[in-house]
Amino acid sequence: MEPLVSILIPAYNAEEWISDTIQSALDQTWQRKEIIIVNDGSKDGTLAVARRFASSNVAVIDHENQGAAGTRNTAFSNCQGDYVQWLDADDLLVPNKVASQMDAAMRCGDVRTLISGPWGGFRYRVDKAKFVSTPLCADLSPVEWLLRKMGLNLHMQTATWLTSRELTEAAGPWNTKLLSDDDGEYFCRVLLSSNGVRFVPDARVLYRITGTTRLSHIGFSQRKIEAQFLSMQMHIRYLRSLEDSERVRAACVQYLQNWLMVFYPERMDIVGQARELANELGGKLEDPKVRWKYSWIERLFGLETAKRAQIVLPSAKASMFNVWDKTMHRLGINL
Repeated sequence: MEPLVSILIPAYNAEEWISDTIQSALDQTWQRKEIIIVNDGSKDGTLAVARRFASSNVAVIDHENQGAAGTRNTAFSNCQGDYVQWLDADDLLVPNKVASQMDAAMRCGDVRTLISGPWGGFRYRVDKAKFVSTPLCADLSPVEWLLRKMGLNLHMQTATWLTSRELTEAAGPWNTKLLSDDDGEYFCRVLLSSNGVRFVPDARVLYRITGTTRLSHIGFSQRKIEAQFLSMQMHIRYLRSLEDSERVRAACVQYLQNWLMVFYPERMDIVGQARELANELGGKLEDPKVRWKYSWIERLFGLETAKRAQIVLPSAKASMFNVWDKTMHRLGINL
């Protein structure tokens, strides 16, 4: 009998997208699957839309709002699968995503191998998804994967992974204290429990770009800023538990430098902690700078104003692109 794959969909205020997401799960060519949707106390029609799909292999669970991490934990506690496919309620899987990765997993024969694949960002028109190959798109050891992620400031989208139940249970539950980067911290623990990553080029994921409404957007939220630094400290501890070498420490320092602008200059308490951590690692953090296109704002109005512009203006631009793409999608225009 083929292994059972559980496709787990946490959902919060996803009425606009969730129908397409569930359909992409149903369309998976891997036949032996179950789909579990957990509505996280949505205030819109998400639950009603999800319930239209309820069947013998599609379960819909409703609970009071607990946040993304808690909702994922609920989904996993209710699944029976030998393998787990996480899927956010606004993203899509290509039809052969699970089957391609299951084929690789079964050929590998090691349930402690973590399976990944490529992802491409889109707004409304799926055929406009852009796939960009990065140094994470390869078969890698856990140490090498984390080195590349942290040192080169890269990431792998949540739905790209396929994990065995044994590996999922070894990693433990999602951290409900993290309002930001909960997926980054979680898959660090999955990596620590794994024997390495197998990359499957055909197993594509379509990641919907929703601007400031997406969970990963930090913006000016102090709770998310604090959660981000907590996750970074965990990342560094996890990587050093695998290898505490000069190259690892250098990557950790670069990781801190890459993210320092998120905390600077508003949260100098966190900046101070980051500097101390960098010193312990044998490095030194430089004062962060805004991108060159905002440097004139810094010269005229100061760093804090320039940083705010660096956050707000791209968000406004992204919102305009979303409106344009949505209009083209509704009109059926493919320019």
